Amino acid sequence: MRSVVIDTSEYDWEGDRPLNRPMSETIIYEMHIGGFTKSPTSSVKYPGTFAGAIEKIPYLKELGVTAVELMPVFEFDDTEILRDVDGKPLKNYWGYSTMGYFAPHTGYCVNPQIGNHVREFRDMVKALHQAGIEVILDVVFNHTDEGNHQGPVFCFKGIDNSIYYYLVAGDKQYYYDYTGCGNTFNCNHPIPEKLIVESLEYWVKELHIDGFRFDEGSVLSRGQDGVPLQYPPAIWNIELSETLADTKIIAEAWDAAGLYQIGYFPGYRWAEWNGRYRDDIRRFVKGESGIVGAVAARIAGSADLYQNHGHLPINSVNFITAHDGFTLNDLVSYNQKHNEANGEGNRDGIDENLSWNCGVEGETSDRWVEDLRDRQIKNFATILLLSQGVPMIVMGDEVRRTQKGNNNAYCQDNELGWFDWNLVEKNSKLFRFWKLTIDFRLRHSNLHRSRYFTGSVNQRGLADISWHGCQLYSPGWNDPNARVLAFTLGGFNEEADIHVMLNMYWEELEFEIPAVAGKQWYRAIDTAQNSPLDIAEPGTETLVTSNTYFVQGRSVVVLISQ
Repeated sequence: MRSVVIDTSEYDWEGDRPLNRPMSETIIYEMHIGGFTKSPTSSVKYPGTFAGAIEKIPYLKELGVTAVELMPVFEFDDTEILRDVDGKPLKNYWGYSTMGYFAPHTGYCVNPQIGNHVREFRDMVKALHQAGIEVILDVVFNHTDEGNHQGPVFCFKGIDNSIYYYLVAGDKQYYYDYTGCGNTFNCNHPIPEKLIVESLEYWVKELHIDGFRFDEGSVLSRGQDGVPLQYPPAIWNIELSETLADTKIIAEAWDAAGLYQIGYFPGYRWAEWNGRYRDDIRRFVKGESGIVGAVAARIAGSADLYQNHGHLPINSVNFITAHDGFTLNDLVSYNQKHNEANGEGNRDGIDENLSWNCGVEGETSDRWVEDLRDRQIKNFATILLLSQGVPMIVMGDEVRRTQKGNNNAYCQDNELGWFDWNLVEKNSKLFRFWKLTIDFRLRHSNLHRSRYFTGSVNQRGLADISWHGCQLYSPGWNDPNARVLAFTLGGFNEEADIHVMLNMYWEELEFEIPAVAGKQWYRAIDTAQNSPLDIAEPGTETLVTSNTYFVQGRSVVVLISQ
């Protein structure tokens, strides 16, 4: 392996700049650049490349996401064969083992042999920006690809092993491993810290990146003795950098050594992957009882986690699924992980998936089960996009992409890890639902507030938020059997009021609807209905004439006032 020095000054950006979209208006689409177009079904000219992604920008624009969060695109080694399983060589597909912090990955380039990496990457960023889509990079500064004491050696170990890594004090040939990946980068030593900040500033200045998500971000808070710091220099220098002042910064607020900082990650600008949101909403939609209080807290922006520390709803990145774990299809199709294809005896990946297979494990031709799975996916989509905070969805979840129950596809550079573009047509009704639900969120500012609810009341007498059960103003906070929750969002500044009814019980229930002075309720969403009745195009909502609504089992209904 060799490095090449190139001239980055010769490029026509055509006036492009980072878009600086407010966090409150952001909808993130997490994707793998290679897997997005590698499948022959993508029909792009250069599959698995930055150029291939450009061809699919119209799809992203139609879906309505405002940002793509790219799994690692810094140079990594995708040549080493980890193991063979059933005659298939498995390699590092995800890329969470960085080799070069200033170079786009060779494998995603059309012409890497002529050092065209930066130009091809810039072309993609410029094209996404022209479509109004921001680019967020998933970056890995917590460890490098140099592994443990058994190697390999690429750069940092040879430059100064004792500066760049945490070494065992009594025997410095060994590495402290807070990351689960063999070594831990010594982020708060002045030299690695300088490298981290300058790398980020380079990607913003020279490649116009809009934001970064920090893998195992809690490692960046550890001092040189491994103990978490109150004011970690690496984190605060990122926060205070003038170059990064308008850049979105998102932390995975935990690491593999047990440090869990959701709600109190150092710094004020940092958003966090809200793992509590994921777990509570998964439990609720699968039918777990007695947790409606926690669910309400998540929907309202997780003030219980963030408000006391001076943070805001926009500090919470809400998600149901991420690259790490089940896809959304698999979340409603499998009760257990099925990682045999990874060749690790199904021991890898987490065991607690909080999933429910709707009665059949895996693929099925049973129409009733498939319809229920579609409904559960729509329930997840609706709750996610009606929650305060920043929603994130995963590549292919909008069309039921499956990994056959594999919840750790880090080594599956094949059909298991790729986007199957045939699903876009096969599950076009589900794609329509996601597209219109995203649009619904963006059209109603009371669904993406930048501040927490205060109890203020609008001119129709409705509070900014009020909570209910089947009866108005009677949520079952202390009911151990409660599986329902409803809430009303009062509209301000001529905006519509919104009333939401969540029934995760398996039978139909009757919900009361609040009266709205001078207006009537119209049904915008009912996940129990078949397409196109499950969600209305703007302006075609159905008038609700009764003061109650029968919500089918395991479904969500959304009303708007007009």
